[in-house]
Amino acid sequence: MFQRIKTYIKNHPKRIVLITILLVWYYFSLPSTLFKDPTATVVESVDGELVGAKIAKDGQWRFPETDSVPTKFAKCIIAFEDQQFYNHPGFNPIAIVDAMIDNSKAGKIVRGGSTLTQQVIRLSRKGKKRTYFEKLKELILATRLEWGKSKSDILKLYASHAPFGGNVVGVDMAAWRYFGLPAHQLSWAESATLAVLPNAPSLIYPGKNQERLLKKRNRLLKTLLEQQTIDSLTYTLSIQETLPQRPYRLPQIAPHLVDNIAKKHKGERVQTTLRLALQKQVNDIVKKHYDQLRQNEVYNMAVLVLDVETRNVLSYVGNTPTDKTHQKDVDIIQAPRSTGSTLKPLLYAAMMDKGELLPEQLVSDIPTVIAGYNPKNFDETYSGAVPANRALARSLNVPAVRLLQQYGLQRFRDELNAFQIKDIQYSADHYGLSLIVGGAEANLWDLCKTYAGMAGTLNHFLESSSEYFTNEFAEPILEKNSEVDFGKPIKEKLIFGAGSIWLTFEAMKEVNRPEGDDAWEFYDSSKEIAWKTGTSYGNRDAWAIGATSKYVVGVWIGNADGEGRPEVTGLTAAAPVLFDVFNIVPDTKWFATPYDDLVTTTVCAQSGHIAGEHCPKKTINVSLSGTKTEPCTYHRLIHLDKERRYQVNSSCESVDNMIHESWFVLPSLQAYYFKNNNADYHELPSFLPGCSTVDEDRMDFIFPKANSSVYLPKGFDGKTNEVVLKIAHTNPEAQVFWYVDEQFVGATRQFHEMPILPEPGKHLITILDENGNELKRVLEVKE
Repeated sequence: MFQRIKTYIKNHPKRIVLITILLVWYYFSLPSTLFKDPTATVVESVDGELVGAKIAKDGQWRFPETDSVPTKFAKCIIAFEDQQFYNHPGFNPIAIVDAMIDNSKAGKIVRGGSTLTQQVIRLSRKGKKRTYFEKLKELILATRLEWGKSKSDILKLYASHAPFGGNVVGVDMAAWRYFGLPAHQLSWAESATLAVLPNAPSLIYPGKNQERLLKKRNRLLKTLLEQQTIDSLTYTLSIQETLPQRPYRLPQIAPHLVDNIAKKHKGERVQTTLRLALQKQVNDIVKKHYDQLRQNEVYNMAVLVLDVETRNVLSYVGNTPTDKTHQKDVDIIQAPRSTGSTLKPLLYAAMMDKGELLPEQLVSDIPTVIAGYNPKNFDETYSGAVPANRALARSLNVPAVRLLQQYGLQRFRDELNAFQIKDIQYSADHYGLSLIVGGAEANLWDLCKTYAGMAGTLNHFLESSSEYFTNEFAEPILEKNSEVDFGKPIKEKLIFGAGSIWLTFEAMKEVNRPEGDDAWEFYDSSKEIAWKTGTSYGNRDAWAIGATSKYVVGVWIGNADGEGRPEVTGLTAAAPVLFDVFNIVPDTKWFATPYDDLVTTTVCAQSGHIAGEHCPKKTINVSLSGTKTEPCTYHRLIHLDKERRYQVNSSCESVDNMIHESWFVLPSLQAYYFKNNNADYHELPSFLPGCSTVDEDRMDFIFPKANSSVYLPKGFDGKTNEVVLKIAHTNPEAQVFWYVDEQFVGATRQFHEMPILPEPGKHLITILDENGNELKRVLEVKE
């Protein structure tokens, strides 16, 4: 045999060359990519459900090629177009002959004999006239396609590129457009309707050709019955189904996420980490609150839900269902906005981690002016002194600013780089101390990433052998089958230790509501959530971000154009949305205590500092560095007379008659505000008359503040009103003498307020009490 072939080749070399050329041509006749049309960007949930899509750049709704053809549609299209599909090599000779005979009798083309394979070729060769020569080309290319592709692949090509009327291409898009369902959920009647459309796509238009379309569909259903593909009951029910009357809109479940994905994956099918059921629930929550907020002319909102363990994005609501006038297309999740108080937990964690603050340590909350900057608490009141964890829970601005100055602005700004908050890009001098109360900008994505990183630090520390990861604050994941890279496990912390984060989260579990606010009684107190609110200057931004061991939820509310509204605060606007979202995610256990990064120590029960000699004591957990803080200076041992009415000393009382007692004493200005909120605070008793004492630091200015200036107010009559000077004194019985520019202006007792009417310019205010204590302050009066 081999010898005969060899002889034939030797005797007919030209034929062999020709055959070889033909075979090479045949092999390369089919393009490697049949279809090069642009496709829509299709975004799916983690379970493969459609979330939304962006139309292809040529204006066609053409989805990327389908992964699989729904069984019902496959059986319908084969029964209608090519019943010998699985048996022929790409063309059907009998069908071709029958078509030629019928067309010859009619004198025109009345039917085709094309197989599905040939139709795939014809679809790929756009604009070609339907001639017999073209049919020959299609036949040859069809056999080549059959050679290189499986029947299943050919069916996918047809289902993906067949026309279904208008600008609808492919069965996936047609199912959504005409039935509002994914293709695999279509009924037999719906599948049959789509199967007959590529043959005559103009029949789909509502109100037009409905009778012809119905007859075609029902004939196909009858064929399926005769082939025993469906039973008689299915057939009877199917022919009763109505035809589509109107086109459906594609799902708009997460339009801003779709836009985000389309920037990176234009024309692709992308399966995301989104949980469709959760996304729909969050959409409903946003809609409900939006309907309420817009009555106050608040039109924009964003919500982001992250899985702490995987950093997967579970829900992404970039904006409310508002209109273009109110910038509905702006993706607020990615938009830089004033941070409000959302960075405060980072400062508290940093100071506890460095051993410069204890959880319950008293921090100063008094009128403050630092280099001309005058921070104020949201309610413009002061507590005098407040435990650090309560200052964080209540989101007090003054303690935060004072702590930032103490910790070091530049130091804190440098540490923020570790969190990769991209919109915090300027120097410490640019932000100043306002950095901690909203002077910087960040977006919801980065802030949620930061809170998730802190929660993840705790989880990894507790799950591993007390280890940290080098990339804990990694970017959240949007695409399924992607995994976050947390880096390598190490023993040394990179930013904050697990102990300081746990202590910060413990403080954030407390409801940070203003004093007297009882609006939270409807919240589910059983859910343990570390959460923080924030409100920017002018009520332009309302934040609420919460973390559990499993989830992080972030909420922003406001107007995209920056217009503030009086009632837009993190507490009243954003927090209710936050808790509504947490109520629909599964409950999770609170973080276990990271004992390896904590130490038990004894602190003063009243001041929260390391306990001193005269303090009432209790034990708490603090960070490993916490024991380095200074001992309590607020308790002093004082000497009282037998009735405990007066302080005494050896100049007026014998030692045997003295009662020695530990007394909690705050600096005068702190005490002035502290006693208004703490009825159990008792100022030091006065000295027994006749006792010789000069006590330092027993008074302080309330107004004017250091380096302050004032404009003299005018009344309705146009006359200039007086400015009122005010001090606090630890001894209410002490008499205080007032001087302005060394001129005596009066004396006060108990209520130390002095009205004056100075000329414009700088004036030296001097106060002197009867024990010889003296303070001076410069006041600038402006015109």
